[in-house]
Amino acid sequence: MRISRLVTRTLRDDPPEAETASHRLMLRAGLIQQVAAGVYNYLPLAWRSLRKIEQIVREEMDAAAGQELRMPALQPLELWQQTDRDAAFGDNMFRLEDRRGRPLALAPTHEEVVTNIVKGNVQSYRDLPVILYQMQTKFRDEPRPRAGLVRVREFTMKDAYSFDADDAGLDDSYQAMAQAYRNVFRRCSIPVVMAEADSGAIGGKDSHEFLLPTDTGEDTVITCTSCGYAANAEKAEGVYPAQDAPEPLPLEEVATPGIKTIAGLAEFLGVEEAQTLKAVFYAADGEVVFVTIRGDLEVNEVKLKNALHCNELRLADDDEVAAAGLVAGSASAIGITNVRRVADPSINSGGNFVVGANKPDTHYLNANYPRDFDTDLLTDIALTEPGHKCTYCGAQLDFTRGVEVGHIFKLGTFFSESLGAYYLDTDGQQQPITMGCYGIGVSRILAAAIEQNHDERGIVFPAPIAPYQAHLVGLNMADDAVAEAAGQLYDRLWAGGIETLFDDREDAAAGVKFNDADLIGLPVRLVVSPRNLRQSAVEMRGRTAEEAEMVPLDDVVGAVRGMLGQ
Repeated sequence: MRISRLVTRTLRDDPPEAETASHRLMLRAGLIQQVAAGVYNYLPLAWRSLRKIEQIVREEMDAAAGQELRMPALQPLELWQQTDRDAAFGDNMFRLEDRRGRPLALAPTHEEVVTNIVKGNVQSYRDLPVILYQMQTKFRDEPRPRAGLVRVREFTMKDAYSFDADDAGLDDSYQAMAQAYRNVFRRCSIPVVMAEADSGAIGGKDSHEFLLPTDTGEDTVITCTSCGYAANAEKAEGVYPAQDAPEPLPLEEVATPGIKTIAGLAEFLGVEEAQTLKAVFYAADGEVVFVTIRGDLEVNEVKLKNALHCNELRLADDDEVAAAGLVAGSASAIGITNVRRVADPSINSGGNFVVGANKPDTHYLNANYPRDFDTDLLTDIALTEPGHKCTYCGAQLDFTRGVEVGHIFKLGTFFSESLGAYYLDTDGQQQPITMGCYGIGVSRILAAAIEQNHDERGIVFPAPIAPYQAHLVGLNMADDAVAEAAGQLYDRLWAGGIETLFDDREDAAAGVKFNDADLIGLPVRLVVSPRNLRQSAVEMRGRTAEEAEMVPLDDVVGAVRGMLGQ
C-alpha cells in the first residue's frame, strides 16, 4: 500500500479525549476514528491488524478442536427471556422492535443461540464433545465507554462454547481453551495473568480472566508471588487483620453529635476503625437490604449481589432508607427486623464494637454478635484490599491494575436445562449437556498489544499482528532515480512475501516521514534516498534498534526476512 493512497491521516498532537497510551496512539496513527461514544471506525491499518489477530485466534481454536460458525447478532428477546438473562443483563442490552412490534435484542453474547444449535444436532454421548466458536460483532450499552477500544459499545469478540457429557469432560475442554488462550496472547506479545474471576451475567460456577497488567487498566488483579494465587478484585479472597475477642461488656449509649462517617466516629471516640461496625444500605431488585461489616473494611458489591441472587444491586437512596425506618449515619442491626439483614464474618473478628443506636447523633459502645443483634445471612462480602494476606499461604498480596483481554467460564447445565439440550447416555437415559463459554476481545487485543508495546515515539507493533511488516520510506521522491528505485524495491518486497507500506509522498519532509514511521511502528523501516543510492544500498532499521545498517539493494528482501525472523 502506498501512503499517498492510504485512507488515513496521522496527527502531530495528542487528542485531548485520549485516556490511555493505546487510545492516544491509535488516534494519532490513524488506526481508529470515533463515530459515537464507545463506537469506532476501524481504518485500514487497524483492520489489517485485526484480521491478523483473528487468524491467530482461529489457528489456536482450530488446533483445540474448535469448529467455526457464524450466529446472528440480531436475536428475538423471547429467547433471552427463556433463561431470564434479559433481566440479568438489564440496561446493558440493546433492545429494539421490528415493524410488527416484536421485541429483539442486539446480542451481547450467544449462549442461547448456540445451545439451540447443539440441541438440534447432538443426540447421544457419541456426538460429544463439541466446541463451536465464531468471530462476531457484539453490542453492550456500556454506561461509561472509555479508553478507546478497551470499553466500547460495539466490538469484535471471539466467543466459543464447549459441550460435554459431564463435569470431567468440561474440565478437559476448559483446560484446552485455557492453553489456547495462553498461546494466543503469547503470539500477540501480550503477557497475561490468568486470574480467578466472577461469572457475572454469563452465569456459571467457575471462571478465569486473562489480564494484561498495566497502570491504565480498569480492573484490579490481586496476586500472591509466594503460591501463585491470582484473582480479580471482584472474586479475590484475602485475610484481613484479625482482632482479638475481648470479654463482652454491657451495651452503653453514647452521644455522637454530627458524626456520620466511620472515620469521624473513630476519631471522635478515640478508637480504631476496626473497632466499629459499618452499616450500608442497598436496594436489591428494589428491596432494601441492611449490610453490616467491620468498619475498616469495604463491601464487595459483586460478592453481595451473588449472595443475594439479585439482578440489580445499588446503594439505596434517601427516600428508600427513610421508608424503611433506618437512620443514616447512626444505624446498626440492633433491633432491626423489618428489612433483610446481611453481615460479613468480620463481625466476629473482634468485639465490643461501636455501632449506631438507630437514633440521630447516638451510638452504642460494646455491641457484640450474636448477643445484641442477628442477621439473616452471614457470608463473605468483604473487598480484598492492600495490606490483606493470601488465604492459602499467608504471604502479602500484590495489587496491580490490568486490562481484561479474555474470559473463560464453566457454565454447567444451566443453559441446557433451561433450553432443553439433552443427550442420551450409555444407558439410554437423557442427561443435560454440560457447557463452557470462552471469550476473547479481538479488538481489545489490538488495544492491549499497543498498551504493552509502545515508546515515546509511537507504537511498536509485534511482527505477527503488525498491519504491514515493512515501512519503506522514499526521501526526495521528486528525484526520478529515487522514485524508480523505491518503486522497484516496493514491488520486489511484495513479490518476496513481505507486506510493505510505502511512503511515496512527494510533498512530505524527511522528518515528517520518519516521525510517521515511528508513530505507526511497523517492525522494519527501509529508507531509499539519493545518498543511499550512490552506495547502491538501502538503510534498514528495526523499530526498536538504536542504529541502522546499510544493506545492498539486491540483498534487501533477504535481510528483511532475517530481521522479521529475529
